[in-house]
Amino acid sequence: MEGSARILALVKLANVGLVLIWGFAVTYVFVRVLPLTEFQAFLLLVAFGNFTISAEFGLTSIIYARLRRHWLGSDAATEDSGFRLEEMGILFLFLGLLITGGVLILLIALAAGGLKTAMPLLFLLFFLSACLNLPALLAKRALAAVDGNFIWEALDCLRRVMTIALLLAILGGLDPRLSVALQLGVSIAVIGYAIALVHNRLKMRRAHWFAFRVGGGHVRRHYLRDIGASAAFTMSDIIAYNAPYFTIAAATSDARPMLLFDFFFKMSRALSMLVRAAVEAALPRITRAFHAGDGPRLRQLMGRALAVALFFAVGASAALLLVGRWLFDRLFDGRAAIGLTELLLIDLALLALAVICVSVYVQAALGRFSLLLRRSLPFLAGSLLSVPLARSLWPQYFDSAFLFLYAATLAVVASLHALSLRRLMREVRS
Repeated sequence: MEGSARILALVKLANVGLVLIWGFAVTYVFVRVLPLTEFQAFLLLVAFGNFTISAEFGLTSIIYARLRRHWLGSDAATEDSGFRLEEMGILFLFLGLLITGGVLILLIALAAGGLKTAMPLLFLLFFLSACLNLPALLAKRALAAVDGNFIWEALDCLRRVMTIALLLAILGGLDPRLSVALQLGVSIAVIGYAIALVHNRLKMRRAHWFAFRVGGGHVRRHYLRDIGASAAFTMSDIIAYNAPYFTIAAATSDARPMLLFDFFFKMSRALSMLVRAAVEAALPRITRAFHAGDGPRLRQLMGRALAVALFFAVGASAALLLVGRWLFDRLFDGRAAIGLTELLLIDLALLALAVICVSVYVQAALGRFSLLLRRSLPFLAGSLLSVPLARSLWPQYFDSAFLFLYAATLAVVASLHALSLRRLMREVRS
């Protein structure tokens, strides 16, 4: 099953379906159990959680690119600067510090009243459950690099099913804090088992996880440049995708613009997960073709990946036109409405996003972080400016104007990424 791209794609898509169900279930449940003001604060918590999760600066992508080269034997000629097992321990240390820092910031925000809620324990537990996606991401990418994609997806499917059941149990009367605490326990057990699989497959010893001096020295000597480019790219991407939550909150107290963007954000996440599943199923072959210098095979695989991504985007766009209004109404419990213009703008943004996702996932797997950084800067600028420009130029049409500027930004960035993919395929010839 690991060797079949079709089977791997199917199980990844099944997992994506569970992730999407969980994401929508979070909104569906909490919009019903929280007052509207609490739910708006909860959306800001979700945005901060997304920011913290993404703030691993793409280090797991670097690990994937380096470990994949090592696994395929491409590090043989550069053994001294190649992958070392001690790198895993350094990465885990960094992720632990990142989670600790995020929790401290959240506690300060709650204590100072920056994030107002009558249920601080629930917010803290939910944030911790979101942060566990950091070690989960490391386990996923490390297993994928050593041809363990299927194992991870099966484990993650189990985790998702259990957490969705616990989430929906809140509507049946289960205390939300207990539900989220149990979800934490399930995630810790599954992720711990996955990390143990990585440990065994790489034939690691316990000392490798704690050799911070050796691993840190190797990282410092050989790939600080990659870390810098990856960190800058990741920060740029995080801000670009999440900034509208905060700029909208600063621009207006009306809930509708925030709910519109949250709806787009959920649609974009759904599409990006589908595209990621398709691309990741093809990545073992794409990376083999690239490192072997097999140009025709690489172009064939990239063409298929783009075609599948656009197929998903067109399908999602059509579905939104048919059921978007109904879905928006049900998702937000009738607290706002969405119009045809806004649905069309979201459709345009999704088509552009499909191209961007293929480029980002493939080039990150190949370690091309400096190029990704350059491509992310126009997106960052457009995301930061879209809300204030819409507010100042078209205040009476603020909602639609913001979405138009955001969608236009994505379209421009997609064109730049398409050029990058074309150059990538021309580089490899045989």
